[in-house]
Amino acid sequence: MYRGGFIAYFSLLLIMPLLVGACGGKEIKPVSAEAKLAQEAFALSETLRKAYLDNDSSTLERNCTKDGYKELAGDIKPFDRAELTFTPTWVEIKDSSVYLTISWQGTWSAMTRVTEERGQAIFVMEGMPLKLARVQRANPFREPE
Repeated sequence: MYRGGFIAYFSLLLIMPLLVGACGGKEIKPVSAEAKLAQEAFALSETLRKAYLDNDSSTLERNCTKDGYKELAGDIKPFDRAELTFTPTWVEIKDSSVYLTISWQGTWSAMTRVTEERGQAIFVMEGMPLKLARVQRANPFREPE
């Protein structure tokens, strides 16, 4: 019985270096600059969504360019309650701008009226850190119409 334990222990000592060597062979690739920029764009869109739903104009202003905030603030309509989801579908990086295509769906309650809408918007982001410069196509911040 002692001999069986010795063989198992000895076999384990022989196999262990092989297992450790096999697991350590793959190198983790660093995240590319483009991937980091895309992640930052996703995070910014989520920050803007939450700030809009909370009617937090100071957070919106901090995360927009000066002209972007003027445009955004002029588009926002009053609402009592809203639900809004963003689904990023495409990211394009051109020069110093990031174009984030978002599919959005929302429900707004204003007074006794409930409005449901959906659309696709392109958030144009610029700067470091990224800030919203403008919204192209169906702007979810213009709802409820």
